[in-house]
Amino acid sequence: MPLPLKQKIVRNVFSKYARTQAQIHPLTYLFWECTLRCNLNCLHCGSDCKKESNVKDMPIEDFTKVLKEISTKYEPGKVMIVLTGGEPMVRKDLEECGREITKLGFPSGMVTNGMMLTQERINSLIASGLRSITLSVDGLEDNHNWLRGSKKSFAAVKNALKVIASQKNLVHDVVTCVNKRNLSELDQIKQLLIDSGIQAWRLFTIAPIGRAVEYPDLHLDGKEIRQLFEYIEESRKTTEIETSFSCEAYAGEYDHKIRNGLFFCRAGVNIGSVLADGSVSACPNNSYEFVQGNIYKESFLDIWENKLRNMRNRSWMKTGICKNCKEFKYCNGGAMHLRGNNQSEILRCLWHEMDKD
Repeated sequence: MPLPLKQKIVRNVFSKYARTQAQIHPLTYLFWECTLRCNLNCLHCGSDCKKESNVKDMPIEDFTKVLKEISTKYEPGKVMIVLTGGEPMVRKDLEECGREITKLGFPSGMVTNGMMLTQERINSLIASGLRSITLSVDGLEDNHNWLRGSKKSFAAVKNALKVIASQKNLVHDVVTCVNKRNLSELDQIKQLLIDSGIQAWRLFTIAPIGRAVEYPDLHLDGKEIRQLFEYIEESRKTTEIETSFSCEAYAGEYDHKIRNGLFFCRAGVNIGSVLADGSVSACPNNSYEFVQGNIYKESFLDIWENKLRNMRNRSWMKTGICKNCKEFKYCNGGAMHLRGNNQSEILRCLWHEMDKD
């Protein structure tokens, strides 16, 4: 569907802004993959995490060396540190990690599956410096437990919803990975979140990476993607909960209707990641082929400034279905995590799939 003139002007202006950000590339968001261990076995896990990992948890002392280096160039208070995994809460020293990060002046947040989140633990984490939290809710009981691989997961996450909603000074949101099984129950999931006191809800589709490659039925087709976008557009009209689509992909004519801003993959532009083995990548969801260095061998800032340049000039992405795409100037090749082992080919393009259908 052709865009109205006003939207074309807005997108052209935004494209110039995105190019400027790529040129100056200020680091504002740093993921720390603090463990590859997990207490669940989710069907869609992009990292293929397990209960025990061959990669040991990174000691907090090694990560704080990176933060000290970052603070020589950037103001710590303006760089958000997000602990991810695996499941961060399997680390017994999580509060110590929080205190050390806070001591250096960095705000921190966490992404969790909620299995270990109790009122006592959230109080302890907040006392150690936690400022934001993201919780995963992937359906009502049967579908959530199916996707997460545990009959106990939904009960735990229902409790976790109330725990995080009760913390008035903790920024929170809930993310839902939308698939063929839970697409029809989004209204019920939304009501569960509203009843629990949740204020923000982000919806994803499932990327064909990691373990999710083995389960093609998890992935929405073009008509279902459009159905999801129309649901989000309608849901954003309510004031009970802020609903939005994630940053995962360009959404064509829906882009300005389902997000607070237009699509912009900030991986390597404003977002960096330190993985569990010390590897440095733009985003923890990216293919391992996009790793550009390792903190145990070289300077993080050197990697950030000099080795992530291919994240900032993405003209190399203009191949395959992107080669002659009229939307390329707006999406710039799509999200980095959707580039597979063959880096020149995109694993999937939601806009293209909608357009086909």
